[in-house]
Amino acid sequence: MMKNRLIVAGASAIALATIAPGAGAQQAGLDKRVERLEKEMRAVQRTVFPGGSPTFFEGEIAPDNTPGERARANAPVIDLTARVDALEAQLQSLTGQTEQNAFQLRELEKAFAAYKADIDKRLASPDTTATPASLTPAPTATPKPAATATTATSSTATTAPARKPASPDAARLALVKQVEIPASGNEVEDSYNYGYRLWNAKLYPEAQAQLKQVVGKWPSHNLASYAQNLLGRAYLDEGKPSLAAVAFYNNYKDRPNGARAPHSLMYMGIALDKLGRKADACKAFRELDDVYGDKAPQDVRSDAAAAKAKAGC
Repeated sequence: MMKNRLIVAGASAIALATIAPGAGAQQAGLDKRVERLEKEMRAVQRTVFPGGSPTFFEGEIAPDNTPGERARANAPVIDLTARVDALEAQLQSLTGQTEQNAFQLRELEKAFAAYKADIDKRLASPDTTATPASLTPAPTATPKPAATATTATSSTATTAPARKPASPDAARLALVKQVEIPASGNEVEDSYNYGYRLWNAKLYPEAQAQLKQVVGKWPSHNLASYAQNLLGRAYLDEGKPSLAAVAFYNNYKDRPNGARAPHSLMYMGIALDKLGRKADACKAFRELDDVYGDKAPQDVRSDAAAAKAKAGC
C-alpha cells in the first residue's frame, strides 16, 4: 500500500515537472502578442489622433486647426455682416432725406404763415384806418344867394335835399340775381354748384363767400377739396395772388388726398410766381412732381410744365 502511494506521488511530480515549462512558454508568448497589439494600437492612435496621449483615446469631436477651414466656416457670417452694414447705410440715407423733406416743408409752412399774416393785416387795415381820400365825398359848399334872387327862392334852394345818385349795389345785385340757384335737393352739391356758377359769371367776391361757406360747413366732404381750390382760383382771377396762394396751400395741407390737391399745388406755384417769389414757385412745382408724379391728372402736369417754363424753373 505504501509502495503504491509512493508510485503515485512520483508520477504526479514527474507530470508537474513536465507541464510547468509549457505553461511558462505559453504565458511569454501571450505577453509578446499583447505588447505587439499595444504598439500597433499606439501607432494607429498617433495616426488617427496626432498629438494625443498614448494611454487614452481623444474624443470623437476635436477642434479643427487646419488653415483655411475656419475662414471658410466664417464666410456666411462675414457676408451677413456686410449685408447688415449696407442696410444700415441705406437706412441712414433715407433718414437724411426724410429729415431734409420735413425741413423744407416746415420752411414752406413758415413762408405761407407769413403771407397769411400779411394778408390778414392788409384786410384788417380798411376797418382800422381812415377812409382813403378817393372814397371820401367832397364837401359841397353852400352857394350864396344871388343879389337878384328873392328870399323865398333862397330859402327853397338851401332847404331842398340833394338827390342821391343811383347805388352801384343795385346793378351788382341784378347781376347776382341772374345766376340761377341750383335746387337738386342735395344741399352740399347745390351750394358748391352755386359758388361755381358765381365764379363762372365772374362775380368773384360773391363766389368767394359762397365757396367759403361750403368749406366751413362741410370740411370733410369730398367737394370741400373742389370748393377750396375754386376759392383760390377766384382770388387768382380777381388779381389777389397772395390770398390765392394761401387758399391753395390750405387745400393741399388740409386735404393732401383730395381730388383737387394736385391742382392746388400747381396753382400755388403760379400764384407765387405772380408775387415774384420764383424760388418758392419752383419749390411748389418740385413738390408736385415729388408727391404726385404720374398720379397727377394730365392737364395738371401739362399746365405745371408750362408754368415752370414761364417761371424759369
